[in-house]
Amino acid sequence: MKCKSTFVRRDLLLRHDRTVHAKDGGVPLVSEVKRRAGAKTSPMTAPAKPSIALDTATLEQIEASSDGMVDLETAAMLMTDLHHKATAAMANRDAEAEELSTPYSPDHTTMFDTSAPYLSTAVPLPQMPWDTFMSHSVIEPKAHSISSSLSGSQDSQLSQLSFTSASTVHPTSTHLPPMMERYPSAGDALAPALQPMNNSMSVSGSVTPNGLSPFPYMLMGPVSPVDYRRSPGPSQALTSPKAPQIQSDEDYDSIRENIKNWDTEGAIRTTCNLQSCTDVNSFLTTYFNLFHHHLPFLHPESFNPTEVSPPLLLAVLSIGALYAFNQEQAYMLHIGSKVLVSQFLQNKESFSSRKCPLWTMQSTLLNMIFASWSGDAKGLEWACSIKSLLANMVAGNRYELKLRSEAREDAQPTHEEWVEDEGCRRTYYAVYIFFGMLTLTYNHTPAISLDEFDSLELPSSESLWNLEVSDEHSWRESWAASNIITVREAHDSLFQGEPAHYSAFATRVMINALFLEVWYHKRSFEALQDVVTEYKLRLALETWEKSLDLCEPETIVVQLSAPHKGHPLIFNAMAVYRNTRARLEVDLKAIQEVLRYHESYEVAAAMSTSRDKIKRSQEMIKVIQVCFECIEIVALQGIKWVGRTCATNWSIEHPLCGLDLMVILSMWLYRLEHDEEPATEEELAMYNKVRNLFDDDSIGIYGSKLSSTVARLWGSMLDEVVVWGITKLMGESFRLHSEALDGFQDAVASGSSASTPTMSSQAAQELDIETPVY
Repeated sequence: MKCKSTFVRRDLLLRHDRTVHAKDGGVPLVSEVKRRAGAKTSPMTAPAKPSIALDTATLEQIEASSDGMVDLETAAMLMTDLHHKATAAMANRDAEAEELSTPYSPDHTTMFDTSAPYLSTAVPLPQMPWDTFMSHSVIEPKAHSISSSLSGSQDSQLSQLSFTSASTVHPTSTHLPPMMERYPSAGDALAPALQPMNNSMSVSGSVTPNGLSPFPYMLMGPVSPVDYRRSPGPSQALTSPKAPQIQSDEDYDSIRENIKNWDTEGAIRTTCNLQSCTDVNSFLTTYFNLFHHHLPFLHPESFNPTEVSPPLLLAVLSIGALYAFNQEQAYMLHIGSKVLVSQFLQNKESFSSRKCPLWTMQSTLLNMIFASWSGDAKGLEWACSIKSLLANMVAGNRYELKLRSEAREDAQPTHEEWVEDEGCRRTYYAVYIFFGMLTLTYNHTPAISLDEFDSLELPSSESLWNLEVSDEHSWRESWAASNIITVREAHDSLFQGEPAHYSAFATRVMINALFLEVWYHKRSFEALQDVVTEYKLRLALETWEKSLDLCEPETIVVQLSAPHKGHPLIFNAMAVYRNTRARLEVDLKAIQEVLRYHESYEVAAAMSTSRDKIKRSQEMIKVIQVCFECIEIVALQGIKWVGRTCATNWSIEHPLCGLDLMVILSMWLYRLEHDEEPATEEELAMYNKVRNLFDDDSIGIYGSKLSSTVARLWGSMLDEVVVWGITKLMGESFRLHSEALDGFQDAVASGSSASTPTMSSQAAQELDIETPVY
């Protein structure tokens, strides 16, 4: 049928043919049905009310050419086009609504209080604009290399990136683009043999899912996703417990008066001085938002700063000040807490561990944590000198808890009674975990055995611990629906190969127990012949990992950025798990012992002389896989990014557990690069997996060999931003270790007959670390 429309201009005719009479599915006609004044609205700017962009000029031409009347063919085309546009607009609106929604909060406006700045003190970290992060990488995925995180361009990249929220969390998605290129260097001697395996590398660790909500504070990334399945008991709303705060200057004056009354000798009146109410609230916020989730033995709901004992308050504020990068104030508060605890114990006429209040244990524990990871050898010496005192307090208090429980018989405790008992249990386990970390880091003999907690219940879920109870009836329902087992039941299940069902905190407790079992086994003289015990330990570790799938679900939103979808306690437990698996094959006892004295050159020398401990065997391949998983987590996030955020978002367990793994990995790579024995196919495949984490530029910056590159990059991450001084020591030690590997390589090239890496002359003259401490 001949078209009745006529056009004076050829371009309008061609446009009419393309749109109205297209036979091959051409571009549909875009027109404005109603002539509206105003600019066009983009779906991105107003997703709730999508508008359909129509072409006014075309509609005018149709009307002009048909004297105001539109024929049936044209009208049908217009209606079809309008239908397609409306459908597309609705789809876009739904997709954007999904993207902008936060699934975990029934009330998005009250979930986070952003009216006040997170930190009152100036922090030397760049402000991250979270609202535009990954705007390009999500649309156009592209591999990046670690070298980009080492150059100055990384700073500009970070300033242009921000996180977006998503309604559905997919385990395979990432917050950050992979910081690596998956192509080996053409100049690498091993590269030809590894080329066929270039694309075989897989991400073995869980990568970061999309954040559930942008978190605007400077030191915090996106909220770490938690397993938001329904928790036991009645239906509970997802919550984000707020840090305790003081509300007025009267509260501040009350705290100062309490400290003055406790300081009977006037020892800290001039040195330990809280500057303002703002400082107190700032330090409380950093403690409960950044540190508390990694060792949750305090009860935030009942922690009243004006009523809690001053020694415990000062201990909490000292760690909060560390996370606020106010080191001078942190040390003053730490010393003040130690003095007040000492005065309390000395003034008691007859000391009895059974009569020691719970706050004495909690204050002493926090002060020991502060001193042990401060990077000061004297602080560690002090902490070790009172280990037996703290262990004795735990034993006495635990006996009193046993008596209270027996007196109650089978009666269900009230919420107040349960909070008191659970606070005691959590404090015991926190001490047990801390002593385990001292053993892992410094090879100190544990002061508490798991046998002491034989019949003690494991910690409850964080949801139950932070539950806001309105009445006793709802509390009884929640308590009855919880699944809490004893230490003995969990221990027996793991060693029998039966996965256990317990909380995130209990997960951390049990991996600490398994680590100490491995430590005791390796220290026994019969360890080489006792294959049965080693088999049982491997079975228990495998069962512990399987039990992660049964871990108690949580309804607590943890405001930390971590590449793990569960509670931070599980992320921390996985770090200890990797270290424990490696300890079954390699025990770097010499490094652990020299670390006690905090001399970076001695630590680096012990690292470099550990070559003979690293064997090339089939079992060692499995250990290197564990080491690879450790560095892969960091590589996927970016070395520079992790260096800037892990100090405040990750726990101290990660750098402490990673020390052994990175020494093992660097020395194994070193042996593979220098041994006369040719590499096996499996060794080449593993070398390729590690090599593919780096590009040519990053290798070129720190030397031509992968072994020194791994050591140097790990060290640069540890001392990027420092909260705990021990990480600064380890960062410098890894830098010197890297230089030792390069120095030995130069010695080999010059014909030296040295058999192990030694310090280069340049390293022996350098005493200052390159990155400043904040």
